[in-house]
Amino acid sequence: MTATLRLEGVTRRFAPGVEIGPLSLTVPAGEFWVIVGPSGCGKSTLLRLIAGLEQPTSGNIYIGETCVNGLSGRDRDVAMVFQNYALYPHMTVAENLSFGLKMRGVDSATRQQRVLQVAKLLGIESLLQRKPRQLSGGQQQRVALGRALARSPQVFLLDEPLSNLDAQLREQTRAELKQLHQQLGITTLYVTHDQVEAMTLGDRIVVLDRGQIQQIGTPADLYERPANTMVARFLGTPPMNLLAAHWHDSRLWIAQQPLSCPDNLHWSLKTEQSLMVGIRPEHLQIGETGLRAIATLVEPLGREAIVRCRLMNSSQELLWLTPSQHIPQIGDSLHLQVSHLYLFEPTTGAALNCEPC
Repeated sequence: MTATLRLEGVTRRFAPGVEIGPLSLTVPAGEFWVIVGPSGCGKSTLLRLIAGLEQPTSGNIYIGETCVNGLSGRDRDVAMVFQNYALYPHMTVAENLSFGLKMRGVDSATRQQRVLQVAKLLGIESLLQRKPRQLSGGQQQRVALGRALARSPQVFLLDEPLSNLDAQLREQTRAELKQLHQQLGITTLYVTHDQVEAMTLGDRIVVLDRGQIQQIGTPADLYERPANTMVARFLGTPPMNLLAAHWHDSRLWIAQQPLSCPDNLHWSLKTEQSLMVGIRPEHLQIGETGLRAIATLVEPLGREAIVRCRLMNSSQELLWLTPSQHIPQIGDSLHLQVSHLYLFEPTTGAALNCEPC
C-alpha cells in the first residue's frame, strides 16, 4: 500500500560548511514528484537519506505515520532504482526480480507469482531466463524497475534511471514510466538533471540548488512563475534570457533601449531601480519596433531555430526561438518585440512580486 512521504527539517552535514538542508516537504500518497537541480546540489543524497543508505544529521523522515530515522533500508518498505541498474550478473532475470522477495522470506510460490505479474506488466516475460549481459540497455532498465516493483513498496525512489539510455529509448521509456505510475499509483520520488523528464513526468517538481529547496510546484507553476533566476534558467529549453535592466522615468531600459511595459508592473517598481529582466526565447518575435539586435549565430532545429542575438551598443546577448520561415541571416539587424517578461531582483535573484506581462 502506498504512503505519504514527509521530511521535516532534514539536514545532512558532511563537513563544516558542507551540508544539504534543512529540507522540508510532503509528498502525498500516490503522487509522482521529481527532484531536479545541477550536479552536486544534493538530489541523490536526499534519496539515499529516504532509502536509509545514509542517516540525517538532524530532522525527521516519515513514511506514512512512522518516523523511519534509524531504521535500516530493508525495514523502511521503500524500493530504489539506481542509475547503473545494479543487476546481479550471475542471476537470470527471474532470479533478479525475485531476489528482494527472497531476502524478506517470501515463500517460493508467492515469489514466482509476483515475478510473473511484474514481468507481464513490464513486457519482459520472454526474458526471464536470460542473464543481464544478454539484455539491451532498455531491457536491463526494465528489469531494474521490475525488481523494485516486485516488492510492492510504499515508496518508490528512482535515481536518474534513464541516464544510460540513448535519446530515442529515453523518450520511449519516459512515456512507459508515466503509464506505469498511472497504473500502480505508488508514491514516487524521481531524481534527474534533465528538465524535460521533470516537466513531462512530475505531478510536482522540487528544484534543489546547493542543498536548498528553491521552489516546489507543478511544472506549469515553475515555468510560468519561477521563484528566482535559478529556477527560471533551469526550466525551459532554450533557457530564459536574463538581461541587466533599469527602471527610469516609468520605463524599462535594457542596453540603453526603452522597453514598453504594461501598467500592472508599475506599482512594484521604484524610481531608478536596477533590475534583472527575464525573457523566454519563445516570447520574442520579429517586428517593426522593439529591442534592436544583431543576429550572431543560427542553430536550425527543423521547424524552428534558435537565433543568438547581440543587443545594439551592448555586450548583452539573448536567445530567440523562431519558426523556420523567419530565420535571419547572420549579421542581420533585427527589432525584437517582447510578449512576456519577468522581473527579478539583481542581487538576490528573487522574483519581484508582479505578474509576467
